[in-house]
Amino acid sequence: MESSFSLLSLFTGDWMTLLVSIVLVVFSVMSWTVIVEKIRLWHAQKKNPVKFKPGENLDAFMMPFDKNLWFLSMVAYISPFIGLFGTVWGVMDSFASIGVNQSVSIGVIAPGLAVALGTTALGLIAAIPAAIAHQVFVRKADDLYDRLEMACKELKK
Repeated sequence: MESSFSLLSLFTGDWMTLLVSIVLVVFSVMSWTVIVEKIRLWHAQKKNPVKFKPGENLDAFMMPFDKNLWFLSMVAYISPFIGLFGTVWGVMDSFASIGVNQSVSIGVIAPGLAVALGTTALGLIAAIPAAIAHQVFVRKADDLYDRLEMACKELKK
């Protein structure tokens, strides 16, 4: 038995499913842009460490490492809800098609439910990498901040 569902079908449905799918894809692309930016930054820091000079503002020094982490957190938090909204919308659309067709057959309900669950999948595809990356980069930034703060305290002694 061959499956006829693909994530591309999320972009051919009704306007709400299309909107939800586009928002989730945009969030995912933007998240990956931030993730790649952070990977490059941390790789450069490891390869060629930027020196922190005592007397410099530690918070200002840390800004590039903290930049855009809020976005990863936001995507991780709201993407599943946006996907869930798409799911609810698709289920409502499936029930509406029952009324229009005056039939409760699986052939009437299944296509709408497949698209509905597809939006949930898109929400998770956007949220999971963003959540993991957010946790990893926040931890790395916190560790760097703590090390620099401790070094500053040692120099002041």
